[in-house]
Amino acid sequence: MSGLLLRGLVAGFLAGLFAAGFSAVAGEPSIERAIVFENAADEAAGQSPEPEIVSRNLQRGAGLFTASLIYGAALGGLFSLTFAVAYGRLGEFDPRALSALLAAAGFAALVLAPELKYPANPPAIGEADTIGARTALYFALLAISLLAMTLATMVSPPLVARFGTWHGNLIAAATFVAVAGLAAFALPSVDEVPAGFPADVLWNFRLASIGARAILWATLGLVFGGVTQNYLLGAKANSA
Repeated sequence: MSGLLLRGLVAGFLAGLFAAGFSAVAGEPSIERAIVFENAADEAAGQSPEPEIVSRNLQRGAGLFTASLIYGAALGGLFSLTFAVAYGRLGEFDPRALSALLAAAGFAALVLAPELKYPANPPAIGEADTIGARTALYFALLAISLLAMTLATMVSPPLVARFGTWHGNLIAAATFVAVAGLAAFALPSVDEVPAGFPADVLWNFRLASIGARAILWATLGLVFGGVTQNYLLGAKANSA
């Protein structure tokens, strides 16, 4: 278990590094333009800009990379524990295939499903009075999406046994989409984009946000699977 945990931490660290690099290049320009818009709107309304507690240079540099590396390492640790539970229980997957499958499932449940309903927003978007409600809605959908993925994982083995690998997994995936989709449809929408906010800034920011997390999960799945393959197969051969 400790060997898997260590490999998860290393894979998560690298994933966080790559995701931070992508965010610095693809996401920061949109944040800068959003801040310019926000300051201009405050000035037009006769409001003084809020004091800058943490400088932008620190935010987009050391702050961004430090947060991403810590988050990536923590996610990698949790990923390794999930892998340890799933290995040998979700079919005859080798470590690389199972790692890639878990990463894809994690991205779908924890990023894609909630982001399609409640996408990330740059500065200047969102009312201060509704931040609590918006956060609660996002985490509610996140929790439902995670439960839907857990349900799909649980029903997959009996479905595969009855309908075959392809059709069984397809039905399990449809179960996740149906449950998460119904939850997204039932929860209220949130639209607090101010008038005049540049559409390209909003689009580029949201695309960069999803892209960074896609890189995070893809790197985690591929690196962890790669460093785990020989470790587990070698341990299995030695115990035989």
